[in-house]
Amino acid sequence: MTIRKTRALSFICLLLFVATGRLSAHPPEASRKVYAKNGVLDLRQENFSEILAISGEFKCYWQQLLKPGDEPKSTPFNVNFPGIWNLYPQNKGKKNPGFGYATYSLMLLLPPGERELRLGMPDAYSAYTLYINGELAAANGKVSTSAEGFEPHWQYRYTDLPRRTDTIRLLIQVANFSHHKGGFKDEITIGNRKKMELARQRDGAVDVFLTGCLFMGGLFFLGLYLRGSRDKAILLFSLYSIVFSYRIAGVDNYVLHTIFPDLSWYITIRLEYLSLFLGVSLFALYTRYLYPSVVSPLAVGLVTILCAAFALSSLLMPPVWFSQLINPFLVVMVFCIVYTSFIYIKAFRRRLPGAVYALWSSVALMGVFAISLLHYWGITHALQVLNFMSYIGFFFLQSMVLSHRVSFVLKKAQLEAEQGLKIKSEFLSNMSHEIRTPLNSVIGISHILLENNPREDQARQLEIMLFSANHLLTIVNDILDYNKIEAGKVRFEHIEMDIASVASNVVTGLQAEAEKKQLELYLQLDEALKNKVTGDPTRMFQVLNNLVHNAIKFTHAGSVGLIVKVLRETAQHVSLRFAVKDTGIGISEAHQKIIFERFTQADSSTSRGFGGTGLGLAICKRILELQESELKLNSSPGKGSTFYFDLTFEKHLSVVPVVPEKQRQLPHKDEKPLEGIHILLVEDNPVNVMVARNFLRSWGAGVDVAENGEQALALLDTSRHRLVLMDLHMPVMDGYESARLMRASGIRIPIIALTANLPGEVSGEVYAAGMDDMVVKPFLPAVLYNKVWNYVFPD
Repeated sequence: MTIRKTRALSFICLLLFVATGRLSAHPPEASRKVYAKNGVLDLRQENFSEILAISGEFKCYWQQLLKPGDEPKSTPFNVNFPGIWNLYPQNKGKKNPGFGYATYSLMLLLPPGERELRLGMPDAYSAYTLYINGELAAANGKVSTSAEGFEPHWQYRYTDLPRRTDTIRLLIQVANFSHHKGGFKDEITIGNRKKMELARQRDGAVDVFLTGCLFMGGLFFLGLYLRGSRDKAILLFSLYSIVFSYRIAGVDNYVLHTIFPDLSWYITIRLEYLSLFLGVSLFALYTRYLYPSVVSPLAVGLVTILCAAFALSSLLMPPVWFSQLINPFLVVMVFCIVYTSFIYIKAFRRRLPGAVYALWSSVALMGVFAISLLHYWGITHALQVLNFMSYIGFFFLQSMVLSHRVSFVLKKAQLEAEQGLKIKSEFLSNMSHEIRTPLNSVIGISHILLENNPREDQARQLEIMLFSANHLLTIVNDILDYNKIEAGKVRFEHIEMDIASVASNVVTGLQAEAEKKQLELYLQLDEALKNKVTGDPTRMFQVLNNLVHNAIKFTHAGSVGLIVKVLRETAQHVSLRFAVKDTGIGISEAHQKIIFERFTQADSSTSRGFGGTGLGLAICKRILELQESELKLNSSPGKGSTFYFDLTFEKHLSVVPVVPEKQRQLPHKDEKPLEGIHILLVEDNPVNVMVARNFLRSWGAGVDVAENGEQALALLDTSRHRLVLMDLHMPVMDGYESARLMRASGIRIPIIALTANLPGEVSGEVYAAGMDDMVVKPFLPAVLYNKVWNYVFPD
């Protein structure tokens, strides 16, 4: 993150805490405190425009549970309310000073007239009964003079005061035999009924909203961990959020107890302490896995062990004992907060991912625990708005930390994937060269042997070898082509294209293969196709050739047809439908959905019976998709298949000739048409040299050989040599550099590249080096012969 962004975030956080501080200048449940004296609170001058918190001197009848009308057994004494019994003089030196029972009394003097006032009762340690003017008004649990018959319960209660009464007598019975404290922690509140109701609803809504945020956020990160990233930091933060969400609804305002009033106090008190102990432990572990390079495992381990011991005690001990552990635990909690902040500062200095968010979250976390501690010690009220904003700020910033962490991991994975794709592409490119080079030798020597009048059995074996080599070459080409398409390296040309000529070449090239299976291979062109179009003839040939070849392979008897039909035509564009129809084995409806996937055929028996990689249709599909078209299929098992697609082309000004142009007639190779022509062959592989030299000499040409580009420069004689056949990858000096130096020295004789790479991978560099054309290895003798003849005799 840049310094500017860091300063901006700091400024926003500062404004947030200043704003929340102003909102929380007074407690949300009470705007002002009022103080009783000697058991009497005079409110006759109040207009109750705000909610009041009752404090001061209450009359206390110790070890007495007085009902209205009962005579006290002893003289009452004044106590500060709210307060706990442990501080009363009567309890000094006792084993469990929090145990006992007492009755509080207070007289409220109200202004005359009718008013709708409500009294809000906080929870007590740990049961109470409230009487107002002699009538039972509210109760939490069951009070008793002993543990027998006593039931603790914590829940917010309220009661509406009589409308026309100007004197209110409060009698509050309190008992405790479960907690280590006894008495009241918070003030009783009084105020206008509607305002009290609104304040309570607001406080409850805030707690429910915040609980929901933490709980759902925890579930979100848990799902992220289970379904995606296995990052332990994400898991621990999700568990921390879920565990700590209980403290929002189950502590202070006890909203959860209001929603479920029959919950056992002994369960909820354990959950309250357990969520605190486990929450701190989980947060410490989360910090360890978040920034392991700057965290001391010893410190985090110590905190985790102590928190686990506290948590275990809350499960096994009675509440009176484990509730006393809160003060020593606060030492652990404060250490954890301070140490975590120190870790975040170190992470920020080292510029670790998301550290700036983590640092600010520690500020928010300190705010949360500071408010909790001050409220627990009775120094301040709950400061709910500030507490809420601190929680939201903390969890939002921690979510930003994890989001930054996930995005950082994803970005790293993306870079690694891109690097892997680059390595894979380079590997496949190198493998292409390494596989094609020996294939060139196998195919070339097979042709040479076939031309030397072998015996019939030898000819059959050579044809099988030649077929296998060509089949291997097709597989290599398919894999490399698909890899190129998936890598997004396919570029489409936008040049003049004769659809009729492309289709005719496809049919002509596969005619021999169809005749071997005694199939009729036909071409059906729409007479409405008058113009040439603009497109990529190479890719069009590849798609049609793949589809027709596939149809021939899966057809035993009958016919295979390539059909080109005009669908629509305007002055500028023409839409064509290309269909390849066969009478082959057909494809079931269930398998039609999967045959276009890579490495997939209709079923395993098809693969065994016909072979192939299953890439042909996938390549056709991807090439068409890149041109915004779709390869479709109509098929029935045993009745044949029709593969078809539609493409719209921009019409070219050239018109398709009615009679195809007469192709240039080349002399037959057996006539030694290259007699007297000298060619310089630049090739470092001895087997490839032997293959090419045998072909050239059989056609009458003289051949000089150079093993690298440097030797080629020394051997080249422009008065003698008419053509250079240049391999591209050689030691000492490669073909590119040698060709550039030849052109730089003014040599203009044709140079044809011999390459084992795919044309699309090297064509740019080949022509940039000044070479005129290329022949891809392994090459057919006819292809090499045509190239050599056309460059030696251009007219």
